[in-house]
Amino acid sequence: MPALTLCLLWALAAVAQPAPVAPMGGLEPAQHEELTLLFHGALQLGQALNGVYKSTEARLTEAGQSLGLYGQALGLLGLQVSQGRDAAQELRTSLLEIQLEEDDLQLQAEATAQVLSEVAQAQRVLRDSVQRLEAQLQGAWLGHARQEFEALKAHADKQSYFLWALTGHVQRQRQEMAAQQQWLRRIQERLHTAALPA
Repeated sequence: MPALTLCLLWALAAVAQPAPVAPMGGLEPAQHEELTLLFHGALQLGQALNGVYKSTEARLTEAGQSLGLYGQALGLLGLQVSQGRDAAQELRTSLLEIQLEEDDLQLQAEATAQVLSEVAQAQRVLRDSVQRLEAQLQGAWLGHARQEFEALKAHADKQSYFLWALTGHVQRQRQEMAAQQQWLRRIQERLHTAALPA
């Protein structure tokens, strides 16, 4: 801006230099009027340029502030995206841990089912023994045979209770596994939905 002002002043000084003397003497007032008009025009031009300069400076400042706000918004958006990725990774890790626990629970349920099958087989053998002994003792409920029968019957009752408890345990495990599988499916669907592009 100061360079422009200096150029204008130099132009005014060049115009203000005395003109060569002309044969007619009536040109002096016209040159003075021209200088006055030129000077006023230069002042108006300087004021207009000064207004344009200030307006441009204000716009540049506003644009700089807008860019700063835009940069902050981008930074916040990047932070939210990063946090979303971290949360998704934590969900995947939790899902993997739950799947491992479910596999472990499945193995336990299979082992319990195997034990339950063995106990059921033992109970059948015991029931057959009780029935045979009962058939042998139909006419004689005396002495050692009766004691052996009562002991076998108590053992059979104990085995029945044990089998009943194991059956309930297996059923509870199956219900827990079904609930966990449904929960895992819901989480997998949410993760799949979150991973789809918008």
